[in-house]
Amino acid sequence: MAAMAMSSLLLHPNSGHHKQPIYKITKLPSRNPFSCKSSLLSPTKIQDQNYKLSWINEIQKAYTSAAAGGEYSDEEFQELVDRRCVDNVRMLIVDSVQRAKAGHPGMALGMADVAYFLYRHVFRHNPMNPTWFNRDRFVLSAGHGCLLQYVCLHLAGFHSVKIEDLQRLCQLGSRTPGHPENTVTAGIEVTTGPLGQGVANAVGFALAEAHLAARFNKPDVAIVDHRTYCIMGDGCAMEGISNEAASLAAHWKLNKLTLIYDDNKNTIDGPTDLAFTEDVTLRFKALGWNTITVDDTHSNMSSFKNALLDAFNETQRPTLIRVKTCIGKLSKKEGTSKAHHGIFDEEDEKQMKEKVKWGNREPFYVIPMLHREMQVQADRGEELEKEWHSKLNYYQSKYPQEAAEFKCLLYGGMIPGWENSLPKWSTRDAVDATRGYSEKCLNNLAKVLPGLIGGSADLASSNKVHLHDYQDFQNPVSPWGRNIHYGVREHAMAGISNGIALHGGGLIPFAATFLTFSDYMKNSIRLSALSHAGVIYIMTHDSIGLGEDGPTHQPVEHLVGLRAIPRLLVFRPGDGNETAGAYKVAVANRGTPSVVALSRQKVAANLEGTSAEGVERGGYIVSDNSVDDHLPEIILIGTGSELCLCEGSARVLRREGRRVRVVSLVCWRLFDRQGVEYKERVLPPGVTRRVSVEAGSTIGWREYVGPEGVVVGVEEFGASGAYLDTFKKFGFTEENVTRIAKNLLSK
Repeated sequence: MAAMAMSSLLLHPNSGHHKQPIYKITKLPSRNPFSCKSSLLSPTKIQDQNYKLSWINEIQKAYTSAAAGGEYSDEEFQELVDRRCVDNVRMLIVDSVQRAKAGHPGMALGMADVAYFLYRHVFRHNPMNPTWFNRDRFVLSAGHGCLLQYVCLHLAGFHSVKIEDLQRLCQLGSRTPGHPENTVTAGIEVTTGPLGQGVANAVGFALAEAHLAARFNKPDVAIVDHRTYCIMGDGCAMEGISNEAASLAAHWKLNKLTLIYDDNKNTIDGPTDLAFTEDVTLRFKALGWNTITVDDTHSNMSSFKNALLDAFNETQRPTLIRVKTCIGKLSKKEGTSKAHHGIFDEEDEKQMKEKVKWGNREPFYVIPMLHREMQVQADRGEELEKEWHSKLNYYQSKYPQEAAEFKCLLYGGMIPGWENSLPKWSTRDAVDATRGYSEKCLNNLAKVLPGLIGGSADLASSNKVHLHDYQDFQNPVSPWGRNIHYGVREHAMAGISNGIALHGGGLIPFAATFLTFSDYMKNSIRLSALSHAGVIYIMTHDSIGLGEDGPTHQPVEHLVGLRAIPRLLVFRPGDGNETAGAYKVAVANRGTPSVVALSRQKVAANLEGTSAEGVERGGYIVSDNSVDDHLPEIILIGTGSELCLCEGSARVLRREGRRVRVVSLVCWRLFDRQGVEYKERVLPPGVTRRVSVEAGSTIGWREYVGPEGVVVGVEEFGASGAYLDTFKKFGFTEENVTRIAKNLLSK
């Protein structure tokens, strides 16, 4: 097998009767030096006789069948080098697991040859600059196999994984956690672990590439041209999110996406045929994928190489490469579910090392020539980055307007003063549902934020998230479009949005559905927060106030569940100005996901005293009739459409001579982050009469109303009926809030 490295060379099979095709190298046409060409495989070798002799010595010790005297063709030599490098990868996996006394070696050992080949011969990346924009993206959806990726990152030259990091696998504070985390280890593109999520993330990467390429590439220069690779396992194939995402990838014709399926026929409980007997290849073929099966990579990598070439030549479909592997390769547990996780006993470790003729080498030994072997690809990546910057300079000189927008996206897509585009409302403006205010905010933002892109899970007209001046993302008709139709696929929508956010191209994704359906998306939303992916989740129909659709669609426990996710910002604005404030914070925080919960029903008014600036602090005083440094007698705290109820009740109480403060607690997490002085200024400890009003679960509100306060909320499922009738049934009326407040004041 010839040595392989990514470059701008094309390979074409010759005719003949060989079992494997022979490839002839031809140069690209010179008339368009910057034209868009997929990265294809080409031979690369090191012209150093001492280096070759060192390898020959290593190879002949390891493989008794190697040619005597070291007479090899270049192809034979590279094949043997690759094989020995894979042996070293496997030994590092064993050493790491044994040292940590923890980990998941099964998939790592079984896929070692595939991962090595990708890092050594395929990926276009620059380990010295892991965030180079035009790099290939790689997602390990089977995140439990992360040790394999850590080993490859180390050998490929990424400074984020030193040999000491491999020695600290799964240890507190290490850069090699038990599942890959993009915020911990450079070279990890996304945080994975919950199976199937990475498949959706990879689709998001591929969508981002296709979208940006359509917007900015020109016939004579392509500045967006990279591929996305993803490895999934049997568990990923079983999870529904992978099927949702794969369906969309085929529909969108994301031909630069390659999904590599580690078909090792095992999961934790045992062989996959306990619960999984479908033909995954036929399923993906039915979805519209190009499908290829590789029967044996352990003894013959040329079939995997040819599968990649097939994927590179595909112009209409994403490609699934089904690789039949042996979990726990080399171990006495190989081929069984026992190899999935855990360490090896002393006898097993010894015999594994004997199988690869490892001798008495110390743990974590790396063959001296291996780093240099991997450096070939790193050097090529550095060259490709330099070439890309040359393309970018050419592009800027010829297409200055497009270049300015593209560079804006590269630096985050935030044009100075973008927040000034957000509308402002006065009390004289016509009232609307907060989803209606959201629609105006989104469409104003789209005009000044070139990266704003997103859509809904078949509810765009209800969520009111359509960007009116922009086309739909449909490939190949209009891949530059900024409205994404996800169909009824909430889970994939969220996972894909994470990929779009983490792609690094300045895109700002939003994803919309009804708040009650956030449960379909919860794992992906949690990963947004863990991955620092600034997705904006737009959740309309935010309470029992949606009315007639009844309890199946009326969220109750959802707000508190979302608020419990660390780092996630959950906004429930009460009118137009608070909605604008929520978007201001959500857009500005590119490393933090946000949920904007919006009403279906119209709110009672645009309130005097609400402000976008107040939203930035999470909670603030909307109104207070206390004077002369007197504290209020009672504080009414509201969110969303119920903020108007608090203000209406306050007016009644004030007419009766009571000192009443109304507080909007639009975002709990932002308010909790404020200093003690500010929080006590808004909610003075001396005022113990407090009432919170929110048409959702009461859980969590006690912290803000205190032991003497009253929480007005929903503690059972809602009911079908007109929204005013439903609100009345559950006590969400000015009259009831006023009654509760008076009872408190009388004590």
